[in-house]
Amino acid sequence: MAVSIQAASPVWESVLEQTKSAQDKNSDPLLWAVQLSSSLNSAGVSLPSIDLAHLLVSHICWDNHVAITWKYLEKAMTVKFVPPILVLALLSTRVIPNRKFHPAAYRLYMELLRRHTFSLKCQINKPNYQKTMKSIDDVLHLSQIFGLQVSEPGLLLVEFVFSIVWQLLDASLDDEGLLELTPERRSIWPTVTQDMEIDTPDNFNEKRNEQHDVMYKGNTTMAIEIIGEFLQNKVTSRILFLARRNMPSHWGAFIQQLSILAAQSVALRNSKHVTPDALLQLTSDTRKVLSRECKIISQEEFHAIIGSGSLTSSSGQCHGTSPSAHWLPIDLFLEDAMDGSQVAATGAVERLTGLVKALQAVNGTTWHDTFLGLWIAALRLVQRERDISEGPVPRLDTCLCMLLSITPLVVANIVEEEESELIDESDCSPTNQTKEKQAPGRCRKGLISSLQMLSDYEALLTPPQSVRSVANQAAAKAIMFISGVTVGNGYYECMSINDMPMNCSGNMRHLIVEACIARNLLDTSAYIWPGYVNARANIPCSVPSQVPGWSSLMKGSPLTPTLINALIATPASSLAEIEKIYEIATKGSDDEKISAASILCGASLVRGWNIQEHTILFIASVLSPPVPADYSGSDSHLINYAPLLNVLLVGISPVDCVQIFSLHGMVPLLAGTLMPLCEVFGSTAPTVSWTLPTGEELTSHAVFTNAFTLLLRLWRFDHPPLEHVMGDATPVGSQLSPDYLLLVRNSKLSAFGKAPKDRLKIKRLSKILNFSLDIIFMDSFPKLKCWYRQHQECIASTLSELVQGTPVHQIVDALLNMMFRKISRGGQSLNSTTSGSSSSSASGGEDVYVRLKVPAWDILQGTPYVLDAALTACAHERLSPRELATGLKDLADFLPATLGTIVSYFSAEVTRGIWKPAFMNGTDWPSPAANLSMVEQQIKKILAATGVDVPSLAVGGSSPTMLPLPLAALVSLTITYKLDKASERFLILIGPALNSLAEGCPWPCMPIIASLWAQKVKRWNDFLVFSASRTVFHHSSDAVVQLLRSCFTSTLGLSPSIIYSNGGVGALLGHGFGSHFCGGMSPVAPGILYLRVHRSVRDIMFMTEEIVSLLMSSVREIASSGLSQEKAEKLKKTKFGLRYGQVSLGAAMTRVKLAASLGASLVWLSGGLSLVQSLIKETLPSWFISAHAPEKDGGEPGGVAAMLGGYALAYFAVLCGTFAWGVDSASPASKRRPKVLGAHLEFLASALDGKISLGCDSATWRAYVTGFVSLMVSCTQKWVLDVDVDVLKRLSNGLRQWSEEELAMALLGLGGVGAMSAAAELIIEIGV
Repeated sequence: MAVSIQAASPVWESVLEQTKSAQDKNSDPLLWAVQLSSSLNSAGVSLPSIDLAHLLVSHICWDNHVAITWKYLEKAMTVKFVPPILVLALLSTRVIPNRKFHPAAYRLYMELLRRHTFSLKCQINKPNYQKTMKSIDDVLHLSQIFGLQVSEPGLLLVEFVFSIVWQLLDASLDDEGLLELTPERRSIWPTVTQDMEIDTPDNFNEKRNEQHDVMYKGNTTMAIEIIGEFLQNKVTSRILFLARRNMPSHWGAFIQQLSILAAQSVALRNSKHVTPDALLQLTSDTRKVLSRECKIISQEEFHAIIGSGSLTSSSGQCHGTSPSAHWLPIDLFLEDAMDGSQVAATGAVERLTGLVKALQAVNGTTWHDTFLGLWIAALRLVQRERDISEGPVPRLDTCLCMLLSITPLVVANIVEEEESELIDESDCSPTNQTKEKQAPGRCRKGLISSLQMLSDYEALLTPPQSVRSVANQAAAKAIMFISGVTVGNGYYECMSINDMPMNCSGNMRHLIVEACIARNLLDTSAYIWPGYVNARANIPCSVPSQVPGWSSLMKGSPLTPTLINALIATPASSLAEIEKIYEIATKGSDDEKISAASILCGASLVRGWNIQEHTILFIASVLSPPVPADYSGSDSHLINYAPLLNVLLVGISPVDCVQIFSLHGMVPLLAGTLMPLCEVFGSTAPTVSWTLPTGEELTSHAVFTNAFTLLLRLWRFDHPPLEHVMGDATPVGSQLSPDYLLLVRNSKLSAFGKAPKDRLKIKRLSKILNFSLDIIFMDSFPKLKCWYRQHQECIASTLSELVQGTPVHQIVDALLNMMFRKISRGGQSLNSTTSGSSSSSASGGEDVYVRLKVPAWDILQGTPYVLDAALTACAHERLSPRELATGLKDLADFLPATLGTIVSYFSAEVTRGIWKPAFMNGTDWPSPAANLSMVEQQIKKILAATGVDVPSLAVGGSSPTMLPLPLAALVSLTITYKLDKASERFLILIGPALNSLAEGCPWPCMPIIASLWAQKVKRWNDFLVFSASRTVFHHSSDAVVQLLRSCFTSTLGLSPSIIYSNGGVGALLGHGFGSHFCGGMSPVAPGILYLRVHRSVRDIMFMTEEIVSLLMSSVREIASSGLSQEKAEKLKKTKFGLRYGQVSLGAAMTRVKLAASLGASLVWLSGGLSLVQSLIKETLPSWFISAHAPEKDGGEPGGVAAMLGGYALAYFAVLCGTFAWGVDSASPASKRRPKVLGAHLEFLASALDGKISLGCDSATWRAYVTGFVSLMVSCTQKWVLDVDVDVLKRLSNGLRQWSEEELAMALLGLGGVGAMSAAAELIIEIGV
């Protein structure tokens, strides 16, 4: 370029002649510069000149490599005749490859680097800055080498700085012969010395002598020191940080070469200014070169405080904030997962993993503190459950599953994710040895230290009575290991309490450690932790006599009845043991398969915490037996497996088992196995039966019933569509359906194993597991699809006309005759009337049961018409209530699968409101009068702590106790059941449906039902009354708001009640509910109430606004109660209010964080992703735009309360986002983040631009914006990549107007390649 310009322009020929003349005369550089300036001005050349830079460098290299020409060049750079960075780029291509033969030139080049590269600010403000960077790109081929097509000048500047450092590094490696050790064995830069012929000494009189070699070696040391200066300088280190973030592959190669230099370089070891460790530390991930720095002004106080999130921090001593307050969202999540009315399609492991990662990031805590908080929250869950009242809900086994199976799996996910990343990094690095890959990461070390510290929480570690012996066995195992006594699992199986070593009392920590060892999170070195076990003597010398158990099975013992019973009652202790049972269940004889199925559904499922996830997969696999290779029948092969399948279906039907499947995220997979069973056995007439080993006869109707009722429990089949809910408001939330469950199943199976994080998960799976990964759809099950369509039609509208003479009509009549045969014999007839049509009753001489030997799907098709006819007859008094209940019970006994249709039909009819009420007077219908007043008093006690008014339940007079006729019929049916094991799985199906239906009916329907059931099952009284108390909130939005207010006041210690004055998790969640307190029924903690209420709130959208309002009012109370009036006055008079009362402000900020954490948890748990996105996209912008009176916006304008309110909203919003989307891009929900987050930041940017008028206090607004952006920059850095670069630039400009340059720079620095240019220019502009 320079040559062509010189040839074409007389101006440059004149400049060259002028320079040569001055060179010959040895003229002073200043005089040369003055004369040159005059010539260039006369020629109209603008300065600095790119062409002049090319000319001068070409002149020096190498014909005029003399001292005076270098002085001329340096003077031209100093007086800005040439762009200094362009000169350095040109010199690097000429000098570095020839450094061996021209060491003086290399030395001069590095001196020029030191003088001009660290003062970039003046260079980027020149008018030809963009042309200069383009010229540098042409010289160094930066875009080609780095592969970035964007050619913005700031981006090229980053590449230039990176290239200069990298060239120095490669040159230093080459000088010491280390370049051969790099993976590429060469440099991507022209740094390798060229072979040259030098026959005459140069103008420096450089000779190949000792002085020459000394300078050459000294240059290597100097180059290494300059690399250190680049990495240490505030401006250049930040520019290099941009390269590290946005050019990971090139940065990785650079770091590899730097590691080789640090390990092998003699020059580096001899340097007096930089050491190998210091050089590596400057490039480590732990060095924060582009992070939010905390200056002592109000806008940064928040960020200083949020960084001190340790459990042991002083903020934990604040009123209302115990050390566990950081982990309040975990406590709420765990308690919410115990709600048996909701079977989740997404497992607790995935959701809890995301929650833990979010809290760790936002709280800025170590993994030690994070895992300790997780264990403590899970232990608190178990302690709350240990003395809870009895009822048809998940109990202690589900809580223990959460503590000992789900939580270890969450920890395993986090540990494996980190270590898989470390392995990937090790694989890319040739310097790392294999043994280094096995070194534990920070997460594993944090896990170990957290479990060691867990011994300090003795009160939480006391095991419930039912698992005390298991805990003792875990402790005994550790004692035996320490003592060197080698025994098999059989020893512990047959160990009695008398055989235990003395003082080996086990606790929950022993069970937690065993669960972690089973998942390779720990090894047996945990047994020798200080204080882990306390017995050191009196170890039994002899193993007790062998009893049948898992060890017997592994030694080859046959499955005798005694052994089978032992294996059912005792959980397997290892994967190998449960694999043995799985092999028997798939390959054994028919009798052995049935026995193995019973064992799989026994204690290994419910309390086999160490292998629970494997047991669930094995059960699902056995439920889907493959087609035998030699099978040739026309019917489905599943028919031959009926006895085996029925054992499994009955075995997993208890409420705790279904909830355990749900927690493990196996509901979609289970649904996919149940649908084929329903299709096949529902299509098979009960003409074929099987005789079970017990002598009981099994029919296709029984297998279908067990599969179908279990399938119904996996989705909220009883809930009517949203548009058909009675009332003027509708609940918001996803209604699960069979289609949705299959969609989730298919998605999970098709995606599993494709993500890098799945590699270690696959290693945990059993190698003998056989499971179909085929995609299935509802179309594969036509009978099920037909029933589901009829089910939806029944809910949406009244029944269509029943056509006479059809098979359905005949089945309807047969069912009516079976149900009401006594009436028929009495001379009356019950017609199957529907929508005005009628038919004659069935012939009494025909055997009804013979006519009903039809497939179950056919019976279900006619059931709605049967129910309609029966209910119509009762409404017209042709059928008494008692006869109706008896008939319904006969129908349910004949085919229990009809319970699903009974529930859905009666629910639909209640919502239609066309039936006259039933008077619960004790004559026609059962009466609740005997205990209704007691229920009222107990409801008032339960709600006493919330301040919610309970409507009167007075009976008689103008308020008789009434229920809608369909509801009365349904509750009458339920109370006809005996509470035995056989009926339990059917009551579990009806119970939640009855509750949800009654909650939607006018007050006091639910208390009436609770009273009726409490008369039947007195031990369920507390549970039933608690269920009735929840209805108060279903009918009153004001009551919900009051309950939310109680949640905030109790958690923050703002309540006048003595019970809740200390605040924290204990005040919010208490001890569950029930009468285990002294004195009978006690007030239920507001958090427990809310978690059991929120799913039935009709209009949940209004709650986001209420939670924001309550959060701000809580902040005002915190500000007023946390600061005395005197201190508050001083704070007002002091700039930003921080010189006085720093401790008070810090304490207040900690409680504000707790309030925001509570609010975010409630929003997320109440409405999930959709509600969070509505909050961020709509609610918060509306709040900022709306006008707020000072007393409602945080006290005086610009006051401390206003500032705290802004920070509270920022923390609240970011927490909501992390809960819903995650801090990274691992969850499917994160795909929705860019749109919503982008819209919110667009709102912030527009308001900062002045395009939107705000109604809130300016201090609140500033605190919110700086707080939200600071949290993104420090905690959720991957979020920034989701935002449009233009929005980031506008936000950055707005922050700079507030003198928040550091924050603006950090934001742009995380914005990816698109924001690199703006980030680099801002870094340079801010400077040191």
